[in-house]
Amino acid sequence: MQFAFGDQAVKVNIPTRVALFEEIKRRFSERQGFALATVNLDHLVKLSEDAAFAQVYAAQDLIVADGRPIVALSRMAQRPVDLMPGSDLVRPLCTLAAESGARVALVGSSDQALADAKAVLEADTPGLEIVYCCAPAYGFDPSGDIAEEILLALNDAGVQLCFLALGAPKQENLALRGRTLAPQVGFASVGAGLDFLGRHQVRAPLWVRKIALEWLWRACSNPVRLFPRYAKCALIFPGQMVRAFKMRNVAQD
Repeated sequence: MQFAFGDQAVKVNIPTRVALFEEIKRRFSERQGFALATVNLDHLVKLSEDAAFAQVYAAQDLIVADGRPIVALSRMAQRPVDLMPGSDLVRPLCTLAAESGARVALVGSSDQALADAKAVLEADTPGLEIVYCCAPAYGFDPSGDIAEEILLALNDAGVQLCFLALGAPKQENLALRGRTLAPQVGFASVGAGLDFLGRHQVRAPLWVRKIALEWLWRACSNPVRLFPRYAKCALIFPGQMVRAFKMRNVAQD
């Protein structure tokens, strides 16, 4: 499944959960880093508005589908992919890290949220080593000096999996920079995924997620911030549907 933004192509290049975990296990074994992005409809809005972000996103090593609209578009295009929200990947990736002996880091959110997430993950995952936590100050610049210090610290600590909870586009920008400054680190951009663990943000109940109304739950929890965001998503979805149907007649790579 592929999305075009000017001369940049953003491709969901990991279609299934099995493929994702096999690839990350291989990279842990070979001490090869990665940048994992979880594309959703809000990201598509940002990508259509920001050419620089589109370039960064297209350069991520692994891209999966985060959000039922992306999965629906993939089916319309006859290129089906699994639903893999970043928040749902945190625990299984920690399990894989523990099994592989890979050290883990948490970056983003707040000091308390990271401390709570660390406690939850270590309690739930025997053998997990979370060796570094950092909550950058408000206004954090992924291209600045503080970001460089964080990336070098990850490298020095022998981290192989770093969860980034900075929101888009900061987390994807930092992940891409990390591919140069910390090439053995795997960066997983998970948005609010760490906040949910310590209940610093409350995720929609499972039954709400199963009927594809998590977006409405979130919007009602913070209408001033989120209703405008989801309105933009709704506006771009019809055009994406047209492109998805046209993709049916295009040969796959």
